[in-house]
Amino acid sequence: MPTLSAQPFLHEGAIVTGSTLGRFVEIGAGARIIESVFGDYSYTDRYADIAYSTLGKFANVAAFVRLNPSEHPYQRASLHHFMYRSEYYWPQEQSEQALFDWRRSRPVTLGHDTWIGHGSVIMKGVTIGHGAIVGSASVVTKNVPPYAIVAGSPARFIKWRHPQEIADRFQELAWWDWDHETLRQALPDFRALSAEPFLEKYETSDAQPLRAGVGSL
Repeated sequence: MPTLSAQPFLHEGAIVTGSTLGRFVEIGAGARIIESVFGDYSYTDRYADIAYSTLGKFANVAAFVRLNPSEHPYQRASLHHFMYRSEYYWPQEQSEQALFDWRRSRPVTLGHDTWIGHGSVIMKGVTIGHGAIVGSASVVTKNVPPYAIVAGSPARFIKWRHPQEIADRFQELAWWDWDHETLRQALPDFRALSAEPFLEKYETSDAQPLRAGVGSL
Protein backbone atom coordinates (compact mmCIF):
# COMPACT_ATOMS: atom_id res chain seq x y z
CA MET A 1 0.00 0.00 0.00
CA PRO A 2 1.31 3.48 -0.80
CA THR A 3 1.98 6.08 1.85
CA LEU A 4 0.09 9.11 0.58
CA SER A 5 1.45 12.62 0.91
CA ALA A 6 1.15 16.11 -0.51
CA GLN A 7 2.42 14.64 -3.79
CA PRO A 8 -0.23 12.71 -5.76
CA PHE A 9 0.43 8.97 -6.06
CA LEU A 10 -0.04 7.36 -9.49
CA HIS A 11 -0.19 3.59 -9.71
CA GLU A 12 1.38 1.68 -12.58
CA GLY A 13 -0.04 2.52 -15.99
CA ALA A 14 -2.01 5.57 -14.87
CA ILE A 15 -2.02 8.41 -17.40
CA VAL A 16 -2.75 11.98 -16.30
CA THR A 17 -2.92 14.75 -18.90
CA GLY A 18 -3.57 18.46 -18.38
CA SER A 19 -4.96 17.91 -14.89
CA THR A 20 -4.57 19.30 -11.37
CA LEU A 21 -4.30 16.82 -8.49
CA GLY A 22 -4.60 17.88 -4.85
CA ARG A 23 -2.83 16.56 -1.76
CA PHE A 24 -3.17 12.91 -0.74
CA VAL A 25 -4.71 12.07 -4.12
CA GLU A 26 -4.33 8.50 -5.43
CA ILE A 27 -4.86 7.48 -9.06
CA GLY A 28 -5.46 3.77 -9.63
CA ALA A 29 -3.57 1.43 -11.95
CA GLY A 30 -4.40 1.92 -15.60
CA ALA A 31 -6.59 4.96 -14.95
CA ARG A 32 -6.80 7.73 -17.55
CA ILE A 33 -7.35 11.30 -16.35
CA ILE A 34 -7.79 14.09 -18.92
CA GLU A 35 -8.10 17.81 -18.16
CA SER A 36 -9.65 17.28 -14.74
CA VAL A 37 -9.27 18.65 -11.22
CA PHE A 38 -9.08 16.43 -8.12
CA GLY A 39 -9.63 17.91 -4.68
CA ASP A 40 -7.51 16.80 -1.73
CA TYR A 41 -7.86 13.14 -0.61
CA SER A 42 -9.87 12.08 -3.66
CA TYR A 43 -8.91 8.81 -5.33
CA THR A 44 -9.74 6.40 -8.12
CA ASP A 45 -9.44 2.65 -8.18
CA ARG A 46 -8.25 0.72 -11.25
CA TYR A 47 -9.03 1.76 -14.81
CA ALA A 48 -11.16 4.78 -14.04
CA ASP A 49 -11.60 6.97 -17.13
CA ILE A 50 -12.19 10.62 -16.28
CA ALA A 51 -12.28 13.58 -18.64
CA TYR A 52 -13.18 17.26 -18.25
CA SER A 53 -14.37 16.78 -14.68
CA THR A 54 -14.00 18.48 -11.31
CA LEU A 55 -13.91 16.30 -8.20
CA GLY A 56 -14.27 17.77 -4.74
CA LYS A 57 -12.39 16.56 -1.70
CA PHE A 58 -12.67 12.97 -0.44
CA ALA A 59 -14.34 11.71 -3.64
CA ASN A 60 -14.32 7.90 -3.80
CA VAL A 61 -14.24 6.64 -7.40
CA ALA A 62 -14.39 2.86 -7.79
CA ALA A 63 -12.81 0.71 -10.50
CA PHE A 64 -13.89 1.03 -14.12
CA VAL A 65 -15.89 4.23 -13.53
CA ARG A 66 -16.30 6.61 -16.47
CA LEU A 67 -16.83 10.31 -15.85
CA ASN A 68 -17.80 12.45 -18.83
CA PRO A 69 -17.66 9.91 -21.67
CA SER A 70 -17.00 11.28 -25.13
CA GLU A 71 -19.89 12.19 -27.37
CA HIS A 72 -19.85 11.68 -31.12
CA PRO A 73 -21.42 14.26 -33.46
CA TYR A 74 -24.33 12.03 -34.45
CA GLN A 75 -26.03 14.77 -36.46
CA ARG A 76 -23.33 14.51 -39.13
CA ALA A 77 -23.03 12.13 -42.04
CA SER A 78 -20.71 9.88 -40.03
CA LEU A 79 -20.04 9.07 -36.38
CA HIS A 80 -16.40 8.16 -36.92
CA HIS A 81 -13.50 10.14 -35.51
CA PHE A 82 -11.74 10.43 -38.86
CA MET A 83 -13.63 13.73 -39.03
CA TYR A 84 -12.06 15.29 -35.95
CA ARG A 85 -8.89 13.20 -35.38
CA SER A 86 -8.07 13.61 -39.03
CA GLU A 87 -4.29 13.70 -38.63
CA TYR A 88 -4.46 10.00 -37.70
CA TYR A 89 -5.40 9.32 -41.29
CA TRP A 90 -3.96 12.25 -43.27
CA PRO A 91 -0.84 13.81 -41.72
CA GLN A 92 -1.44 17.07 -43.53
CA GLU A 93 -4.82 17.54 -41.84
CA GLN A 94 -5.38 18.97 -38.35
CA SER A 95 -7.70 17.96 -35.53
CA GLU A 96 -11.07 19.69 -35.41
CA GLN A 97 -10.57 21.84 -32.32
CA ALA A 98 -14.22 22.93 -32.19
CA LEU A 99 -15.29 19.34 -31.60
CA PHE A 100 -13.02 18.98 -28.58
CA ASP A 101 -14.17 22.35 -27.25
CA TRP A 102 -17.74 21.06 -27.52
CA ARG A 103 -16.78 18.03 -25.44
CA ARG A 104 -15.24 20.27 -22.79
CA SER A 105 -18.27 22.55 -22.64
CA ARG A 106 -20.31 20.37 -20.24
CA PRO A 107 -18.08 19.20 -17.39
CA VAL A 108 -18.97 16.64 -14.75
CA THR A 109 -18.80 17.82 -11.13
CA LEU A 110 -18.51 15.60 -8.06
CA GLY A 111 -19.09 17.14 -4.65
CA HIS A 112 -17.15 16.42 -1.48
CA ASP A 113 -17.36 12.99 0.18
CA THR A 114 -19.06 11.32 -2.80
CA TRP A 115 -18.92 7.64 -3.75
CA ILE A 116 -19.20 6.48 -7.35
CA GLY A 117 -19.74 2.72 -7.45
CA HIS A 118 -17.95 0.14 -9.59
CA GLY A 119 -18.46 0.46 -13.34
CA SER A 120 -20.75 3.47 -13.19
CA VAL A 121 -20.97 6.11 -15.91
CA ILE A 122 -21.65 9.77 -15.17
CA MET A 123 -22.79 11.52 -18.33
CA LYS A 124 -21.83 14.97 -19.54
CA GLY A 125 -22.94 18.01 -17.58
CA VAL A 126 -24.07 16.06 -14.50
CA THR A 127 -23.42 17.34 -10.97
CA ILE A 128 -23.26 14.88 -8.06
CA GLY A 129 -23.98 16.71 -4.81
CA HIS A 130 -21.92 16.51 -1.62
CA GLY A 131 -22.20 13.22 0.23
CA ALA A 132 -24.11 11.44 -2.55
CA ILE A 133 -23.71 7.79 -3.54
CA VAL A 134 -24.03 6.27 -7.02
CA GLY A 135 -24.67 2.52 -7.02
CA SER A 136 -22.53 0.12 -9.04
CA ALA A 137 -23.12 -0.14 -12.79
CA SER A 138 -25.34 2.92 -12.85
CA VAL A 139 -25.69 5.37 -15.73
CA VAL A 140 -26.34 8.85 -14.34
CA THR A 141 -27.95 11.28 -16.77
CA LYS A 142 -29.36 13.87 -14.33
CA ASN A 143 -28.04 15.86 -11.38
CA VAL A 144 -27.98 14.06 -8.02
CA PRO A 145 -28.91 16.07 -4.88
CA PRO A 146 -26.57 16.15 -1.89
CA TYR A 147 -26.68 12.99 0.26
CA ALA A 148 -28.95 11.14 -2.18
CA ILE A 149 -28.37 7.49 -3.11
CA VAL A 150 -29.13 6.68 -6.75
CA ALA A 151 -28.73 3.52 -8.81
CA GLY A 152 -29.78 1.92 -12.06
CA SER A 153 -29.63 2.60 -15.77
CA PRO A 154 -30.71 5.29 -16.05
CA ALA A 155 -30.04 6.04 -12.38
CA ARG A 156 -33.04 6.72 -10.16
CA PHE A 157 -33.39 7.96 -6.63
CA ILE A 158 -33.29 5.12 -4.08
CA LYS A 159 -33.20 6.86 -0.70
CA TRP A 160 -31.43 9.53 1.30
CA ARG A 161 -28.08 8.64 2.85
CA HIS A 162 -29.02 10.78 5.86
CA PRO A 163 -32.24 12.66 6.69
CA GLN A 164 -32.30 16.14 5.19
CA GLU A 165 -31.70 17.87 8.51
CA ILE A 166 -28.59 15.75 9.12
CA ALA A 167 -27.36 16.32 5.58
CA ASP A 168 -27.76 20.07 5.98
CA ARG A 169 -25.80 19.99 9.22
CA PHE A 170 -22.95 18.06 7.60
CA GLN A 171 -22.75 20.60 4.82
CA GLU A 172 -22.63 23.37 7.40
CA LEU A 173 -19.94 21.55 9.40
CA ALA A 174 -17.90 20.99 6.20
CA TRP A 175 -15.48 18.58 7.89
CA TRP A 176 -13.82 18.08 4.48
CA ASP A 177 -12.20 21.49 4.93
CA TRP A 178 -10.42 20.48 8.15
CA ASP A 179 -6.65 20.35 7.91
CA HIS A 180 -4.66 17.11 7.97
CA GLU A 181 -3.85 17.15 11.68
CA THR A 182 -7.43 18.01 12.59
CA LEU A 183 -8.63 14.98 10.65
CA ARG A 184 -6.13 12.81 12.50
CA GLN A 185 -7.33 14.08 15.88
CA ALA A 186 -10.92 13.34 14.90
CA LEU A 187 -10.12 9.92 13.39
CA PRO A 188 -11.34 7.90 16.42
CA ASP A 189 -14.70 9.67 16.22
CA PHE A 190 -14.99 9.18 12.44
CA ARG A 191 -14.56 5.48 13.17
CA ALA A 192 -16.71 5.13 16.28
CA LEU A 193 -19.55 7.62 16.01
CA SER A 194 -22.57 7.47 13.75
CA ALA A 195 -23.66 10.60 11.92
CA GLU A 196 -25.75 12.42 14.52
CA PRO A 197 -23.45 11.87 17.53
CA PHE A 198 -20.53 13.01 15.39
CA LEU A 199 -22.38 16.21 14.53
CA GLU A 200 -23.42 16.78 18.13
CA LYS A 201 -19.80 16.58 19.24
CA TYR A 202 -18.20 18.73 16.55
CA GLU A 203 -20.89 21.37 16.32
CA THR A 204 -20.31 22.33 19.94
CA SER A 205 -18.12 25.18 21.12
CA ASP A 206 -15.86 22.68 22.93
CA ALA A 207 -14.87 21.25 19.54
CA GLN A 208 -14.01 24.60 17.99
CA PRO A 209 -10.21 24.18 18.40
CA LEU A 210 -10.48 21.18 16.07
CA ARG A 211 -12.00 23.44 13.43
CA ALA A 212 -9.06 25.81 13.37
CA GLY A 213 -7.87 24.31 10.10
CA VAL A 214 -11.00 25.18 8.14
CA GLY A 215 -10.10 26.75 4.84
CA SER A 216 -6.36 26.09 5.22
CA LEU A 217 -6.06 23.54 2.38
